[in-house]
This record gives sequence, C-alpha cells and structure tokens, in this order.
Amino acid sequence: MTDLQNLKPKDHAEEVAIFRSQIIGALTRRELDHGELATTLKELAANRYRLPGADSTRTFSVPTLERWYYAYKGGQLEALRPEPRSDSGRAQELTAEQRTLLCDIRREHPSASVPLILRTLTLDGRLSKDAVSASTVRRLFADEGLDRIPMRDGKGPKTRMRWQAERPGALWQGDVCYGPGILMGGRNMPVRIHGLLDDASRYVIALEAHHTEREVDMLGMFVRSLRRHGPPDTLYLDNGATYSGNILSTACARMGISLLHPRPYDPQARGKMERFWRTLREGCLDFLGQVSSLHDINVRLWAFLDEHYHKAPHASLLGRSPARVYETAERPTDRFDERKLREALTVRVRRRVRRDTTLPLEGVDWELDQGFLAGRLVMVARCLVDMNEAPWVEHEGKALPLHPVDPAKNAHRKRPNRGGGHATTASRPVPFDPPSVLLDRAVGRNPSQQGGDR
Repeated sequence: MTDLQNLKPKDHAEEVAIFRSQIIGALTRRELDHGELATTLKELAANRYRLPGADSTRTFSVPTLERWYYAYKGGQLEALRPEPRSDSGRAQELTAEQRTLLCDIRREHPSASVPLILRTLTLDGRLSKDAVSASTVRRLFADEGLDRIPMRDGKGPKTRMRWQAERPGALWQGDVCYGPGILMGGRNMPVRIHGLLDDASRYVIALEAHHTEREVDMLGMFVRSLRRHGPPDTLYLDNGATYSGNILSTACARMGISLLHPRPYDPQARGKMERFWRTLREGCLDFLGQVSSLHDINVRLWAFLDEHYHKAPHASLLGRSPARVYETAERPTDRFDERKLREALTVRVRRRVRRDTTLPLEGVDWELDQGFLAGRLVMVARCLVDMNEAPWVEHEGKALPLHPVDPAKNAHRKRPNRGGGHATTASRPVPFDPPSVLLDRAVGRNPSQQGGDR
C-alpha cells in the first residue's frame, strides 16, 4: 500500500485530536444517568495513556477530560485539536530590538551557527549571559524563515524553483570539472575538463581537457564556440577566479552578451551543469584507463558526447535528445562576424617605447621599425582570438607591427632611419644666434638693419 493509499492524520494536531476522541468519544454517544458522567470520568482519570509520539505514559485530570467531553459533543473532532501557543517560536524573553538584531545577523552571516552568534553577542555585551537558549533562537529563526536549510540551500528565505532558459542559444553555462591525473614524462599532471552547456537543450557546446583552469583556457574554448554556434544571449559562469577576471567581462560586454555569476557557495543554482558532470564521470571519466596525453582524453570525451550523450533521451526534455532539441530549435539571425569577434577581444595598453625602439609586453621585448616613436608613449594592442598573433602599435589610425627583439640579428642589420616624416635636421637653415641678439640689444642696434637673416 502506497502512502497515498494509506489514510493517516494530516498533521500532529489531528493525531492528538483522534487520541482524545478515543478516550472520551464513546461517552458522548451514551445515555448517562445522573452522576454517571462524573463517575466515569474519575475512572478514566485513573488510567494511564501514551500520547502520540511520546515515550512514556501519563494521566489526565477529571477537569481536562470533562473539557474534552463537552468540546467533542459540540464540535466533533475539530474541537479536540490542540490550539497552538500564541507566542510559539517568538522568543518572548528577548526584546524586539534583540530579536531584530539576531535576525539581521543571520541574514548577513548565514553560515554563522546559533552558538557562535550567542557567544559573540554575549562577549561584546549586547546580550546578557544565558538570556536566551540556543533552541529558542533556532525557533525564532525558523519562524522568520531564516533556519539553516533555506539559508544554506536557497541563500535566503526565498523558495528555490526549477528553471531553464526560454530557448536553445539563450543561455550557456560554463564550468570546470577535475578529472583523473595522467602520467607524463614521469610527472603526474592534473586534468581539468572545461565545458559549456546550452541550458534549454542540455546540449554540450564545447568540452575540452586542459592541464590548467586559467581564464585564457575558457576564453579560447569560448571563442571556438562562438565561431561555430554564434553568441548566446547570456553566459552563466562560476564565481571562481577562472571566470571572474576582466577579460571575459569586457569581451562579453563588447559582444552584447550578459555575463552572470551565481551567489557564492550555491552549487544548487547550477544544477544542470553539476548533473552533466555526474553523467560524464559515470559514463566516461571513471573509465579512462591508461591515457598518456590530453589528446587521448579529448577524443574520448568527444566520442562520449557524439555517440551517447547527445543522442540519448533526456528526462528533463520529455524524452527527447539534447541534439534533437538544439538542432531543431529556431534561433534569431546571427549578425556576429569575425570582425566583431576580433574587436571584442582586442586588448589595449599604454607602453613607453625605449630609446632603442623596443618595449616590454607580458615578459617579452618587442621591437618597432618606426624609430621616430622612440621615447614616446604609445598604445599597444593585442587580439586574444589567437594568442600566437603578434601585438601591434596603434598610431594616428595606423597599425604598426611589432616583432620580437633579436639582438644577434640586429648586430648585423643596417640601422634604419627614424623616418615617419620626423626628420632629425631642418630642410633649410633657420636663423638662430642668441649672442648676436644680445649684442644688438646692448648697442641699441636694430637687427633688421644688419642684413636680414643671420
């Protein structure tokens, strides 16, 4: 018999009411002679009874049994339900200000335990010692919707709800999963699985194994995904340092993609991604066996996706497969192109060119061919679409290429002119004779009378 087929009291109050009716219910249906009710109640009061959920038995007084008797005659089972205390869970021994203080602390510091809160408030003098018990404070928090379970699982009194994006392509979730280490060159190298998941279809946009979990690793995978699938409306990433740097936030803002992060310490908010990692572990990662390179891992990951995960019916998709939902969905026209991608991922920094026309960038010395920029502040640009692409200098609307410095090669190069329209000597003599000007002034002579230009 299932729970829905087994008739039980709907709550503890009804269970208590049924217990009381079993004691005095039969009396209400009898025709009693004068004085027989009092005699029967005394007999019932001499018996011992076990309350629902109690470990021991107890007796009930005649006035109590009499009150139950008349209540049941007037209102049947509902009248025997115990009335809740009007001050239940209200911590009446505390002032209103103290109750507000306790609730404010719980809201701001949800991880703090009740003993820690009480101990701290007692030590700093805001509560007297033993002013209130920990159980009373817990009841207060429960009454205000601030008990540990909703604060831990929902980060507040609001109810957690199941949700998903309105359509495929609207939201991508990104995360990193730790895989088993591999032995390479006598060293045990870590494995980090980076993934992007389409929220509405559960389709895996990208899945790659790396040795690190840097922001540039996710960026590279994100760029490849943009070229293949176009941009999503929203990118939903973890709060870790891997995803909270300036590169991703700036790039997403330039591309018109909203970048979101969940509340800290709230993995349940990203349940779809966590569920996929579980599926990946159970179907692939736990059975990798002996692999010796990231390539060996990646080809196995991609085979798992293409031959199983994307084709398998998904319970949350009403039995449809992720590939079917993703590939058959209508998506808005994609106006994103390579030029927009490059502009969105171009980083610009100011650097001063050294006198030898070199400048430092990320630990590497780069060299300019334009000598007239020596000693000047310039804007150096680099596109993160391809990390192997050389940076360049932006000057007066032109892109001036940079190349790594090769001192040995420079020893045999002919030194180029400074060029750039900035000649080092004047094209014609310019009159400039400070001593003669002072002499003319001393003797009262007009310089214009001495033959014009000096």
